[in-house]
Amino acid sequence: MSAARPHPNALVWLLLSAAIIGLDQWSKAWVLSSLPEFQPVVVIDGFWNWYRTYNTGAAFSFLSDAGGWQKYFFTALAIAISGLMAWWLRGTARGNWKAAVPYALIIGGALGNVIDRQVHGHVVDFIQWYVGSYTWPAFNIADSAIVVGAIGIALTGLFDGRSAKKADNATPKP
Repeated sequence: MSAARPHPNALVWLLLSAAIIGLDQWSKAWVLSSLPEFQPVVVIDGFWNWYRTYNTGAAFSFLSDAGGWQKYFFTALAIAISGLMAWWLRGTARGNWKAAVPYALIIGGALGNVIDRQVHGHVVDFIQWYVGSYTWPAFNIADSAIVVGAIGIALTGLFDGRSAKKADNATPKP
């Protein structure tokens, strides 16, 4: 017997995913039409540049020089993860935004980067942070949504776990 899913469920939060995808694709269209390749454009001197670059791999250019198969691997992985997150949204109560928002952010970010991989053959990155000579790898809005979503899932798990443990300890034992 399967567990009953909440009604109404949190699938409405997929609208947030769609907004992330839209914002991500809009920003990348702006970058491709307005920023020079591989030339920093200072936003905040000593900290933040617009820097148009491309990534054929994953985070921190992981597998970027793997010969092309990684495009399909990362596309399939992102679609699978997005499907899992959507399935989890289906089983989440609509009002449980602390669980729903991180899932929706990850779905939007993952699919935003999938669109890039399929349209351009790589992901367009353009946000570059740096301090002195240390430069953080360039990223984009989709990447930011994925990171914020992952942190949200971790924090929700951490604090919900503590709450459940407190509630369990507060329950009188026979």
